[in-house]
Amino acid sequence: MQKIILKISHEDLSPIDDKKFECFILDEGLSSHFKNEFALKAKAKEKLVLALSLSDCLAYKLDGIILDLSKSQHIAADYKKLTKDLKNKFIGAICRNRRHEAMLVSECEPDFIIFKAWKDGSDKIKELTSWYNEMFLIQSALYPQENIDYPSFETDFVILDK
Repeated sequence: MQKIILKISHEDLSPIDDKKFECFILDEGLSSHFKNEFALKAKAKEKLVLALSLSDCLAYKLDGIILDLSKSQHIAADYKKLTKDLKNKFIGAICRNRRHEAMLVSECEPDFIIFKAWKDGSDKIKELTSWYNEMFLIQSALYPQENIDYPSFETDFVILDK
């Protein structure tokens, strides 16, 4: 069964107390005050908080970051550049939904790799996540962009929007 990573897009602290959620992603559009408060309260509950930007990760002393490498033409170089200041942080990396890009991102050794999924083409993405989990030890996550049957995907995590 997949663990849920909840992306926080609205200023609401209540998910911190929900036992279903052990990890959160803070949207960049949230206020600085809220990000700081959320990070402190989540840390007190021993829950992980990830950022979508390097500046947020460092400013709020978050546990890690989600890097979007899906448009990168130089995955290894971009990964190295983006993570040079992130010692001892969790790193998730979004890649294109292709085997070759999944392999390139995996060679960078993030903590987990993220595949986006839409209803249109979900069977192809389901096959990709199945293949990935057979070939690699790095954990995988699914970030559904539409309402899809995410439990049927072979991933360790699913990222849901709040």
